[in-house]
Amino acid sequence: MMDWSKHLIVAPILIPLVSGALMLFIADRQRVLKSMVGLVSSLLLLLVSLLLVGIAAADYGASGVYLVANWASPFGIVLVVDRLSAFMVALSAVLSVPVLVFSMARWHSAGAHFHSLFQFLLMGLNGAFLTGDLFNLFVFFEVMLAASYGLLLHGSGPLRVKAGLHYIAVNLAAALLFLIGVSLIYGTAGTLNIADLAARIPGIEPDRRMLMEAGAAVLGVAFLIKAGMWPLCFWLPSAYSVAAAPAAAIFALLSKVGIYIILRLTMLLFAEGPSAGFGSALLLYGGMVTLAFGIIGVLASQALARIGAYSILVSSGTLLAVIGLNDAAATSGALLYLVSSTLTLGAFFLLVELVERCQGAGASVLAVTMEAYGDADDDVPEELDGVTMPATLAMLGVCFAGCTILLAGLPPLSGFIAKFGILSAIIGTGSIGVPPTGPALALAALIIIAGLATLIALTRAGIRTFWSSLDVAVPRVLVVEVAPVLALLALLAALTIQAGPALSYMEAAVRSTGKGGSYLNGVMEEKALPSWRDLQPQASGD
Repeated sequence: MMDWSKHLIVAPILIPLVSGALMLFIADRQRVLKSMVGLVSSLLLLLVSLLLVGIAAADYGASGVYLVANWASPFGIVLVVDRLSAFMVALSAVLSVPVLVFSMARWHSAGAHFHSLFQFLLMGLNGAFLTGDLFNLFVFFEVMLAASYGLLLHGSGPLRVKAGLHYIAVNLAAALLFLIGVSLIYGTAGTLNIADLAARIPGIEPDRRMLMEAGAAVLGVAFLIKAGMWPLCFWLPSAYSVAAAPAAAIFALLSKVGIYIILRLTMLLFAEGPSAGFGSALLLYGGMVTLAFGIIGVLASQALARIGAYSILVSSGTLLAVIGLNDAAATSGALLYLVSSTLTLGAFFLLVELVERCQGAGASVLAVTMEAYGDADDDVPEELDGVTMPATLAMLGVCFAGCTILLAGLPPLSGFIAKFGILSAIIGTGSIGVPPTGPALALAALIIIAGLATLIALTRAGIRTFWSSLDVAVPRVLVVEVAPVLALLALLAALTIQAGPALSYMEAAVRSTGKGGSYLNGVMEEKALPSWRDLQPQASGD
């Protein structure tokens, strides 16, 4: 990377940090000002993230390293951007903009400090994607979780409070496991820098290797809780289904943080040596069980929000199982599936609130509270809540059909292309180079069944909502509410058209992330800049 572009690496962390802190000093009554600050911050973050993606792609996957305190690895705090981390940062920025626009209609006024919490959540997400050591991963992980606690409780209500308490308790337990795992790894390897760990783990003595692997297992449990692997996912459907629509939409990305970290550590730390393949079988079979559990939940659910929550488990189970296969071609397809499913679920959770207005305000736990509708705000007259659009039901129906096609993986949209890439690699045309095994075939069957189950569940829900219900009313929908959903669906249509370049990018990301890629060399070879003392002219002796 060029010298000036290295400073862009820290920008995805600084931008939401500064804007979120600034908005704490703005009174909650000044919602328009807060909205503008938050939107400008998210747009600037989107611009920076796209620049990072372009730089990472132009450098053929070479890592860009930023030494925060100007201490070289493995002693200093290091931020690393490569193809994988760059596109994850871009994904969070792309999703954040429409979600934030949607919230400006009603939800940002349902509680205090919504915009600050939203920015701090983005800061934690981007920090987790960019950090190069496990300790700072814990720091950013906690920042992300602390902000998510507030966003889950945003809008109040007994259901949110109950689910929020469960969510907080589970994630605090995961944080404790995180610390235990990190402590065990540091005690055996003597470092927490990810690149340095990748170099040291193959040479760890056999008597200490078991303790190191135990630490990695405990650390993995913390990430699997966040990723939602069965049976650690019992908290997720309740929490995601009762969250406010913008919170649930951005939460679609939170489970992908755990999956991203598991993928990163698996490909770097356990790619070769005596611990090669550590945890792969657990990821494969655990992902398949999670996928099956998600299928059952999707079919059993009646509320749209519950279907969306279990669809997140279907997505997580698919990604975890594919990671467990240790196949580069399947992993490339899985990364495209990660992008497609995350954006689709974000659009779906936003759409759920609009669709369920057809059935009345009491039809769902996602019905907007009185505060969110602005009834408690004397500054906004009731007649300005929204205008009835002539084609509202038709527009919502088209959006619902688009989400159904994407989640079910039907052609011709990006969900189908991503699943086709995964299935073609599993069946035998990928980089494994051997006939598919029994578990691989079972995974392929589960992926196909998951698409069929999603199609059945959403078709049933769509018929009940748009066609068979006798009390369907044309909902009041603001343009600022439906535009973000349309924007996300349009973006997914563009992803379908550009699926070839996207898959090529994902394949290069997988190659550069592995131990034979540029990540290790880029981190360990980055030199600290000369200090001011080094630049001073030396005094000549007498």
